Amino acid sequence: MIKVKVTKLVEDTTIAKIIHLVEEAQEQKAPTEAFIDKFASIYTPIVFILALLVIVVPPVFNFGTWGEWVYKGLALLVVACPCALVISTPVAIVSAIGNAAKHGVLVKGGSFLEKAGVISAIAFDKTGTLTEGKPHVSEIKAFTASENELLSVALTLEEYSTHPIAKSIVGFAKNKGIESKNGTLFKNIVGKGVQATINGEVHYAGNLKLFEEMNISLEHIRDKVQMIHNQGKTVVIIGTSSEIIGVISVADTIRTTTTQALNDLKAAGIHQVVMLTGDNVGTAKVISKEANVDRYFSELLPEDKVSAIKQLQSEGHQVAMVGDGINDAPALATSDLGIAMGGAGTDTAMETADIVLMADNIEKLPHTVKISRTALKIIKQNIWFSLIIKFIALILIFPGWLS
Repeated sequence: MIKVKVTKLVEDTTIAKIIHLVEEAQEQKAPTEAFIDKFASIYTPIVFILALLVIVVPPVFNFGTWGEWVYKGLALLVVACPCALVISTPVAIVSAIGNAAKHGVLVKGGSFLEKAGVISAIAFDKTGTLTEGKPHVSEIKAFTASENELLSVALTLEEYSTHPIAKSIVGFAKNKGIESKNGTLFKNIVGKGVQATINGEVHYAGNLKLFEEMNISLEHIRDKVQMIHNQGKTVVIIGTSSEIIGVISVADTIRTTTTQALNDLKAAGIHQVVMLTGDNVGTAKVISKEANVDRYFSELLPEDKVSAIKQLQSEGHQVAMVGDGINDAPALATSDLGIAMGGAGTDTAMETADIVLMADNIEKLPHTVKISRTALKIIKQNIWFSLIIKFIALILIFPGWLS
């Protein structure tokens, strides 16, 4: 027996969305393509008027027969027709978008393909982008309760959270057979943690900043927390407004493809590779060293990621942002080019982004940048080639050397 649960309408499936996005991409004109179309709309009437003058003016002033100049006027129309010029850009763009799609990269339009060719800095969200996004619990330290009691409180607090770290704690507790308590009034504290009322008392799970703001004495755990941070791990502190119950450390590993992909991006001409993370400075420092990024911004809230993107732009960079979560959507929209992780990414991130990496890893990103730069080079070659050929042909028509 097979039980099937329908979770989405057919028009909301991933494949339907991809088809829709590709159709939209084909309708969107790149800046070069739009410029060529505008150029053609001015150029074509001028050519028609010139051809008419070539046909009429010389015979009227007895510089040859009508038949001879009508022939030359028609030859001028044929040579000057802007077909090669107009088609030089869309053919290269469609080819490049198709090439990227074959490699699992969905480019939503020619304008974004061109933009990918000129970016000089790329900012990456850490969790789920540079790292696997599948953190695991590595250590538990209970202070005022048993380890099982600590995990029960943590499970209750984190059960409804969608954050990867929360999911790892929930999964770990459930695997150990821990049961959750009766929690009420659940609340997400953006960039800091979560809270819920358990047995009439408000409990919290979050980072150091959350408990510092509540003025709880942290001297007995600060060194321990710092030591865990220096190992590149994230610490989740569990407690109330009056005491710290315990801490849970969570580790997330860097993707095997990350370091090579970032090195390839630098080789492709990207000047700044940047990491954005909500983690503390210690964790950010360790991960950035492993990943070989140029610089990092740590302890960021979603709105801080936007500020980091704006800072890079103010330094004169054309900035791309790579992310996978809902909290990355504002930064994706602010950047010059938004890139979403398709496999593990949220619908919001994929909808906001200009390019989607369907393979769910960043190893295809250097290839996309190279394709974009190659496409821009070919477009310029095509335009110059068509203009030079037209110019030579026009010169050869009037002496009668080109029939």
